[in-house]
Amino acid sequence: MAKKKNNAPDFESFESTRPGIAFLDIFQKPRHWIRRLYAWVIGWAEKPQAEKALGGLSFIESSFFPLPPDPLLIAMVTARPKKWFRLGTITTLSSVAGGLLGYAIGFFAIAATLPFIIDVGYGDAYNSAVQWFRDYGAIAVIVAGFTPIPYKIFTIAGGAAGMFLPLFILGSFIGRGGRFYLVAYLMHHFGRRYKDKIEQYVDILGFAFILLLILGFIAIQFL
Repeated sequence: MAKKKNNAPDFESFESTRPGIAFLDIFQKPRHWIRRLYAWVIGWAEKPQAEKALGGLSFIESSFFPLPPDPLLIAMVTARPKKWFRLGTITTLSSVAGGLLGYAIGFFAIAATLPFIIDVGYGDAYNSAVQWFRDYGAIAVIVAGFTPIPYKIFTIAGGAAGMFLPLFILGSFIGRGGRFYLVAYLMHHFGRRYKDKIEQYVDILGFAFILLLILGFIAIQFL
């Protein structure tokens, strides 16, 4: 007698559809990079140059490099839990500085850069980011810290859209700082036991952070 099928979603059928493929590609691509390069990145965590590597990776990731700094930050806080705030600060400051380079690329060299962005498959993401900047300004930079779209796309789009630079910097500090301090604190608080879960669900946790931030702004307006 055949077993009765449960009511769980048929993810295999979803994956085979065009919307399913597009959805999974957007949300899994950054995590796929993390998994493939994780072994290489984690090797820096115990080296004397670990903090410099963390700062350098955070800087170049915000403007052109494909690998996000989260795996190295997670590995380093796992090895040195008491330094979570320092490591979160290094990652945030370096990422914001790299974001300024991305902004400059978009502001001064978007005509030369855009063909490459399109070639690597982020043309639509770039157009969406530009529209976000025009519609929402600094909020787009804040939310960008937690979206599946690579942050460098937002920094370049911010420059191309001519966003007011001080607001761009402020939004970068809030968005990038919110993400990296969140990751560092969770690793400090929960440690090795929940490392994989923290890495897996950092985007969801980040969106929860953004929601609380927006609700806070709304509450302030009515006080």
